[in-house]
Amino acid sequence: MSDTHPVRLNAQVRIVGTGLLGASIGLALRSQGVDVVLADSSPSSVRLAADLGAGRPASATDVPQVIVVCVPPDVTSDVIEAELRAYPSAVVTDVASVKLAPLNQLRERGVDITRYIGSHPLAGRERGGAISARGDLFIGRPWVVCRVEETPPWALALVEDLALDVGAVPIEMTPQAHDQAVGLVSHVPQIVSSLMAKQLEGASDDAVRLAGQGVRDVTRIAASSPELWIQILGANKDSIVGVLENLQKDLQNVTDALRDVDAPGARTIIAEEMSAGNAGVARLPGKHGQNRRFAQIVVLVDDRPGQLAQLLTELGELNINVEDLRLEHAEGAQMGMVEFSVIPEVRDSLLKDLEKRNWRVA
Repeated sequence: MSDTHPVRLNAQVRIVGTGLLGASIGLALRSQGVDVVLADSSPSSVRLAADLGAGRPASATDVPQVIVVCVPPDVTSDVIEAELRAYPSAVVTDVASVKLAPLNQLRERGVDITRYIGSHPLAGRERGGAISARGDLFIGRPWVVCRVEETPPWALALVEDLALDVGAVPIEMTPQAHDQAVGLVSHVPQIVSSLMAKQLEGASDDAVRLAGQGVRDVTRIAASSPELWIQILGANKDSIVGVLENLQKDLQNVTDALRDVDAPGARTIIAEEMSAGNAGVARLPGKHGQNRRFAQIVVLVDDRPGQLAQLLTELGELNINVEDLRLEHAEGAQMGMVEFSVIPEVRDSLLKDLEKRNWRVA
């Protein structure tokens, strides 16, 4: 990143909490020469993050300009308060996925929040801990910065500089708007994914063997930590409950219609709910944030080295830009299904070209 974007933070950054996000922030900043010091309640976690190159252990002589709190949600406000008190000239931010709860807790305690700005990088991995940290974790990802009426411009600029220096895209939102947004697009999907995955627990082996990409897509995030999600969901319950209630009503409508699908209007109810889903997914931004829709093509490839590379090479020879790609393995067969997206204008001619080159198109 430093080859194309000069570093904006030119002073010390202190990271409290050396898990996935904390260590990843450290790796990204250290790659640009920023002085990063690390603190954690676990000395071994600090040593591991330092060994990985995320920074150096904190010392009593440190004078940080920016402090990033990366601890579990249930202790976030406690650590923010302690850091504000310990470093009276530093700006403190945090990366918790809920912003209103810690802010309200600090205000209730009478803490001066002039130098505190809540933020939230929307990035992560299925695995946690410093060992899973990556310096490129935030590149191109949104980083929400939540200014409030007490926030001075110079403090806001430091947190936005932090986001830019790790390659993220800063987005300003109020704490209320942030919590409502992530409740809808992150927290409720986690609940839905986990509850759908729960249905697989008692399924027969034959049923599980039939699982395709649909159920894998829906349940991909269900392996997340229950302990962490108890804290997140509890802290953002006000934003989540309303969405769950709407979802519950929609599920009840479909359930009632399916109980007697031949009843007058039953099929209309099902069709309207499914059509509403089409309209909702169409609103999701695609490549580069655009709403443009693409055509999908599925090609069958043998499960042996070089096949996927060969397909992508030939797509390049045909001057085809692949907008998106995913790979699914066929049950009981030594082959994979490569689904990729292209602009609709090239779909028909590409199908002919692939068949001429002896690719099996599904």
